[in-house]
Amino acid sequence: MRQAERRRLRNKPIRTRTRTAVKEARAAILAGAENAAELMRTAISQLDRAVTKGVLHRNAAARRKSRLMRRYNALLRAQQATPAAPEPPTPTKTTRKQR
Repeated sequence: MRQAERRRLRNKPIRTRTRTAVKEARAAILAGAENAAELMRTAISQLDRAVTKGVLHRNAAARRKSRLMRRYNALLRAQQATPAAPEPPTPTKTTRKQR
């Protein structure tokens, strides 16, 4: 068996787990799910594990984590902006100018 094939077989489950975790986290973020933070932590952990095992380059993992965090932070900003709808201005009593 060739060395490249052995590496491919060894790396495949790690790569699959990483891709699945990132995909689930991205879907949860887009859906605005409550468990998005947990899934994001799992995805980041899987990316770090893939780097440790040499399956993924560290800069590629950093790029993916950065993109994931950007989407998550945009979700948080959107959630914070939505409930705080501005109240209509209260009518004030205007007086006529004295002559």
